[in-house]
Amino acid sequence: MCAAARTTDAPPAMTPILRAAQHCFVEQGYHGTSIRVIATRAGLSVPGLYHHHRSKQEMLQAIVRTAMESLHQQSVEALDAAGEDPTARFDALVACLVRFHAYEREQAFLAYSEIRSLDDEAREAHIGRRDIQQRLMDTVVDSGVARGLFTTPHPVEASRAVVTMCTSVAQWYRSDGPLTPEALVERYLDIARMTVGGRH
Repeated sequence: MCAAARTTDAPPAMTPILRAAQHCFVEQGYHGTSIRVIATRAGLSVPGLYHHHRSKQEMLQAIVRTAMESLHQQSVEALDAAGEDPTARFDALVACLVRFHAYEREQAFLAYSEIRSLDDEAREAHIGRRDIQQRLMDTVVDSGVARGLFTTPHPVEASRAVVTMCTSVAQWYRSDGPLTPEALVERYLDIARMTVGGRH
């Protein structure tokens, strides 16, 4: 599940080359980053880099796909560990989203900000994975409303608002800032519960 001990390093599926590309894309943007810059960051020649990846686009696709697959896996594990109570499941999913977007900020940032740079087929697949992730929260909120635990009259919009709030952490969070990820989780849980009309 989204463990509190997770670090800012890329998950194991990320190779050193992809980590180098990720850092470059965050610092300079996808279009502002050249293959040569990535190769230098990875300690390779340009031909050496092409031996592993056919293009810069392929690297971006691998990074954002890994981000979404990692987030989904961690979310499902968090929900499974929370049991059947909608309130516990909601809290677990919110905490997971906040932790992921704080601890794995660079990956999460690219998955949001560089969607416009994906080619058409990859963009469609990415949106599909994003929709699957959103449905996890939709299902939890619907269940809480059905059981009278959440009082929001607008569950669809409330669910989207909670997810948007959590994913935006990647846009501004800094590890050297005033809040630790765990302190941020507690604040966001309070705000998220108010959003769906739950106990807080």
